[in-house]
Amino acid sequence: MRRPLHRRPAVAAALLAALLTVSACSSDGDRPAAGPRASSGPAVPDRQIETEPTGPVGSPSALPKDQVLPDAKITPATGSFTQKQKAYLSGRVPKAMDPAAVLQTGEESCQRIARTAKRDKDAAIGAVIAGEIPDAKAAVEHLCPEQKPLLAKAETGFPAGTVQQPKPGRYRALTTDPSCTWRALGSNGKVLGSGPSTGADGPVKATIPSGTREFVSTSCYAWLPV
Repeated sequence: MRRPLHRRPAVAAALLAALLTVSACSSDGDRPAAGPRASSGPAVPDRQIETEPTGPVGSPSALPKDQVLPDAKITPATGSFTQKQKAYLSGRVPKAMDPAAVLQTGEESCQRIARTAKRDKDAAIGAVIAGEIPDAKAAVEHLCPEQKPLLAKAETGFPAGTVQQPKPGRYRALTTDPSCTWRALGSNGKVLGSGPSTGADGPVKATIPSGTREFVSTSCYAWLPV
C-alpha cells in the first residue's frame, strides 16, 4: 500500500534538519584553530598591530575644536604633564578620553621608532612614511626630538600606491618584496617608465622623469630618493 503523498515533505524536512545538525557538529569539531594570515608584504622590524595609514609622515587628521578638550582641561588624574607633553596633547585629546591614554600612544610611537631604527634605519623610515606609526610627526616633534633627522628623511619620501605630480628624480623602494612594480604616467596616461629595474639581489629603483603626472606602485611599501 502506498503512503499518502502529502506526508513526504514533512519526512524530508525532518531528515534534512537532522543532516544539517550532524554536519554542523562535525564541522565545529574538525575545524582547525585559525592561525595568523600569511603576509606577502615586506617584513618590517618591530611591526606591531596594523593601523590605518595616517599619512606620509604619520600626521593624523585634525579633530574639530568642538570635539577636543580645551588645553586648560588637559590634566592627568594624578601628577602633572611636562611642557613637552602638554604641547603634544594640545588639540589631540577627544572629549571624554583620558589624556594619559593619548600621551601613551605618542610615547609608544617614539619607542617604536627608536627600537626599529637601532636595528634597521630604513625600516623605521619606511614605517613612518607608510603611516604605520600613529601620530609619528607630532610624537617626534614634541616627545622625542632626537628623532628629527629620521623624520626629515621620511618627509622626502612617499608611500606605495598612487602619487599625483611626484617630484622627478631617482628613487629606491624600501622593500625586498620581489613583486614590487611601478609605472610613471604622463599626460593622457602615456607610460614614461616602468619597472622593476633591479638585479636579483638589489633593491627596486625607479626613475620619475619630468612631466610625470602620476606615479603608481604596488607592493613597494615606501619610496625614498636615491
